[in-house]
Amino acid sequence: MIDFDQAWSAVEGVDGWMTEGQARALYDTARACPRGGTIVEIGSFRGRSTIVLALAAPRGAQVVAIDPHAGNDRGPQEIDGYADQAADDHAAFLANLEAAGVAARVRHLRAFSNEALDHVVGNIDVLYIDGAHRYGPAREDIRDWGARVSDGGTMLIHDSFSSIGVTTAIMRELLWSERFRYAGRTRSLSIYRATAEPERAASAARQLAQLPWFVRNVALKTLITAKVLPNAEWPY
Repeated sequence: MIDFDQAWSAVEGVDGWMTEGQARALYDTARACPRGGTIVEIGSFRGRSTIVLALAAPRGAQVVAIDPHAGNDRGPQEIDGYADQAADDHAAFLANLEAAGVAARVRHLRAFSNEALDHVVGNIDVLYIDGAHRYGPAREDIRDWGARVSDGGTMLIHDSFSSIGVTTAIMRELLWSERFRYAGRTRSLSIYRATAEPERAASAARQLAQLPWFVRNVALKTLITAKVLPNAEWPY
């Protein structure tokens, strides 16, 4: 069995925007996936989070990584114009999975998430969303893929209460959800549990309580982009 420290060590040299605390949340959630269950990741980049999920997943669990590696929605402030890097990202993704010893455990769908819906059969036990951060695609991922999460399953969303598009999508789809209960966050990685009794009012209140942190993040991004704080860390 791979413990968390080993999993974290395996991805320390892999490019990405996942913190150690966020990696631990992914690790713990994947570890709790039932045998024979399904873990789906939307947005893999070069495999940092993919490797953690695959190392933590129990034997028999299916790990599906969805990323078109098309050069758009690539990372912070990297929405379009990175087609030249797409092939490098894909090659690095495959090489990193191979180096970590998880290539055989991961099924990669090189497609946009809306195109991949019909290529994953059955319910999902763990869903990790870190795809396009614009409102439309983020809302579709939460709505369409979230509908596939099993009762008792978990949905994790990166850049929550940090990205304007992702946060607006969360407010639209999850603030008063009849299925998902907000369980907390580690920095911008929010955790939602699918449950028959979501405690809607309490869940909504906990989400609304994150808005001051969201305003702080938007302000910080604005100052970084305007080069007022050029050396500050991008909040994620």
